[in-house]
Amino acid sequence: MSSPIYWQDAKEYLRSNDAILADIIALYPSETMINYHDAFLTLVKAIIGQQISVSAANAINQRVESLLGEITPENYLETDPQLLRKCGLSRQKIAYITNITQGFKDGILTPQAWSEMTDKAVIAQLTSIKGIGPWTAQMFLIFHLHRRDIFPLADLGLINAIQLHYGSEKALSKGEIKELSQRWKPYRTVATWYLWRSLDPVPVQY
Repeated sequence: MSSPIYWQDAKEYLRSNDAILADIIALYPSETMINYHDAFLTLVKAIIGQQISVSAANAINQRVESLLGEITPENYLETDPQLLRKCGLSRQKIAYITNITQGFKDGILTPQAWSEMTDKAVIAQLTSIKGIGPWTAQMFLIFHLHRRDIFPLADLGLINAIQLHYGSEKALSKGEIKELSQRWKPYRTVATWYLWRSLDPVPVQY
């Protein structure tokens, strides 16, 4: 496991450009984003986390890990789907993870090329797999590839955090949120992580 090489530089930049974010960062001085170095595991965790709370996703992840021993394509394919259902995975998410497994097997997903690909190109490749939408692809870019300027505007947790810290009684529009995020470039990934952290009792990890 490791954290992004740009993390400290990003913290200093964000603290100097945004007083509100500086206060949030100060609450978590030793915390950082973690990378598990495994593309399949990151995608599985992102699929599990689709449209559910962080705590619910963590609970399902723990049950799946206990069942499989280690989350690998081989272990996943050898496991009875009914046992995965008992872990809390929906039939749809089981199918999505199967699609991802097949994507690696068939060479549709090309991990060896990702480091040389643009964010847009990686997202296009990932979203060619049924079950991986833009949000899941963005989570992958954030947590596995450690791309530094990803801003998942459709993420409800991020929107809620921005509304809490920067909004008023009137809900901020997506246009206003996008404009606000310009002050965090080129480190919107790190700003996003700290905004998530301000809402969740444990760090978000995929």
